[in-house]
Amino acid sequence: MLSCDQIAELAGALCATAEALGQTLTPTTAEVMAADLADYDIDTIATALQSCRRELAGRLTLASILQRIQAADGRPEPNEAWAIALASFDEAETVLTTPEIQQAATAASAIFAAGDKIGARMAFIAAYERLVATARQLAQPVAWTLSLGYDAPRRVLAIEEAQRLGRLPAPAAQQLLEHHGLEPVSNDGRAIAGLLTGDVVEASPGVREKLDEIRQGLLELQHQRDEERRRELLARREAFERRRAETLETIKELEETRHA
Repeated sequence: MLSCDQIAELAGALCATAEALGQTLTPTTAEVMAADLADYDIDTIATALQSCRRELAGRLTLASILQRIQAADGRPEPNEAWAIALASFDEAETVLTTPEIQQAATAASAIFAAGDKIGARMAFIAAYERLVATARQLAQPVAWTLSLGYDAPRRVLAIEEAQRLGRLPAPAAQQLLEHHGLEPVSNDGRAIAGLLTGDVVEASPGVREKLDEIRQGLLELQHQRDEERRRELLARREAFERRRAETLETIKELEETRHA
């Protein structure tokens, strides 16, 4: 999330972009737009603004900026997502997937199991587009997770392909290859991998106890991060409201001076 200083700089960039398109934004409008974009990475926003300057023939709008930010978030298009979902229906396959693909595949799985592949695809795409739209409205970044199949050679190919596409960083891909490349995965191994993939597998008592400790620690860390994020967002909103009030007061004083 952007800091107060970054929001102020972004407001200036918005005004400059609008001017390049033959449009004038008031400081208040620019600050409101900047605050609405505060959940996104500054580099991503800068790239979107550059695209707007090159591509837009009309006015700069928040919707036009968000459209370009969301198109670059790394989520697969519906047809590619369906291909990933199809592979995930085969328990031998290892696939790199996203929460939206997993949820949409669950919605379509019963239709697919009944033999209606066309109907399953239609159900999947409808659910996937809805889930992606919701995630983008909430400014949630794409989250890739590995769903392990039981075929070891296919695991290797899937992990290497994920690394090639940039969906798994090289260190994580190498670690996964070392753990899941050639040896059959035990229940304990699947349970440990479940920390990354989200799969739930029954582990041996000793491993289960350690995993419970890790999960509890991760949960506490997530709660801590959520609280820190909430406080930071509240502080930014309060700072924004103060700046907005100051801007409105300045405008009011200028208007009074002009009419005096």
